[in-house]
Amino acid sequence: MISIYKYGDVPNSEIYKRENISQNVEGTVKEIIDNVIKNGDRALFEYCEKFDKVKLSTLEVTPEEIDEAFSSVEKKFIDVLKESAENIRNFHKRQVANSFFINEKDGVVTGQRVTPIEKVGLYVPGGTAAYPSTVLMDSIPAKIAGCKEIVMVTPPMTSGKVNPVILAAAKIAGVDRIFKVGGAQAVAALAYGTDTVPKVDKIVGPGNAYVAEAKKQVFGKVSIDMIAGPSEILVVADRTSIPKNIAADMLSQAEHDKMASAVLVCDSFEFAKKVSEELERQIPLLPRADIARQSIDNNGKIIVAEDNLLLAIDIANAIAPEHLELSVDNPFDYLDKVHHAGSIFMGKYCPEALGDYFAGPNHTLPTSGTARFSSPLSVDDFVKKSQIIYYTKDALDKVESKVAYFARKEGLDAHARSVEVRGEK
Repeated sequence: MISIYKYGDVPNSEIYKRENISQNVEGTVKEIIDNVIKNGDRALFEYCEKFDKVKLSTLEVTPEEIDEAFSSVEKKFIDVLKESAENIRNFHKRQVANSFFINEKDGVVTGQRVTPIEKVGLYVPGGTAAYPSTVLMDSIPAKIAGCKEIVMVTPPMTSGKVNPVILAAAKIAGVDRIFKVGGAQAVAALAYGTDTVPKVDKIVGPGNAYVAEAKKQVFGKVSIDMIAGPSEILVVADRTSIPKNIAADMLSQAEHDKMASAVLVCDSFEFAKKVSEELERQIPLLPRADIARQSIDNNGKIIVAEDNLLLAIDIANAIAPEHLELSVDNPFDYLDKVHHAGSIFMGKYCPEALGDYFAGPNHTLPTSGTARFSSPLSVDDFVKKSQIIYYTKDALDKVESKVAYFARKEGLDAHARSVEVRGEK
């Protein structure tokens, strides 16, 4: 059963408690990466047979396989995927940053040039766990950014095929190439390249502890989006919220993983008890009841800030959750008080699942308190920025002595000379 605390009585260690995602996999992951670097495709085939229990003859998904998968998915789901994709496009196209130039002084031009990352690798969990939403959320912003090639890796099923809904989403999103490989070995292949899998410049997408560790180890060779921890939801609710709804929202994250975290901060002990009772009623009804039970019992908590919603929001800011629901009347009155959250769901009719699948904002979000300094995945993650500086000779002559003086103050005479030589006759 979930624990209920009165704010002030709950120790900080419990407020900030999060499961440690480290599973001591560093050594195993390093061995896998080294093997892929050394043996390339041969290592990928061997790992596929070992971990995915299937012997493949080729790694890349063919256009015929994609078309076959697309036609096998029920039309109703295809229509929902397309509508979701359109919502995602409409949201993310507003994030596009433009290059700019400043020409306010004679002979001087400065600016910033925005260019897309050329090749992006997208990791998508596969097999029995199919997440077409991840395909849409991670590839559409890259397409909008103008990335030339999006390379997707995903584990095959025991049939040797990729889950059809994954391929359908990839076709809708415009993914360029798809490979049947998962785990740390897939991350290694994207980072270093093999004869079949192209080397990319950035890797995005969620995965298990091995995938997360692999992304951590290849960072620097390539860029990555983030090291994602277990999923989190924090609900700030007033006593007029419906306990059944709040419990359902908490369980929407608890069913992800036994390490997931579901927290309620509310303004009434009576309401807290009603939510606890609803959790007990709803958990046995879930297909993933065992996972939800472990998540709620081990990582769930209810914190009561009696009659004080502003304190409740302060608690939410201290935790900096991945998902924050403001289940209160007039939620926009409180929005400027929220400083740390990945995605904010406003009001009593905005469950977190809207953001996971359909509304348009990205569902790849900072976890483990990193919302204090990190942002959701966006178009910005798929571009890079170069600065531009241009001076004419006359413009340089005007500032030559100042630049040289500054350089020598730092003890760098060659820097100063590189400016002064241009003024010498």
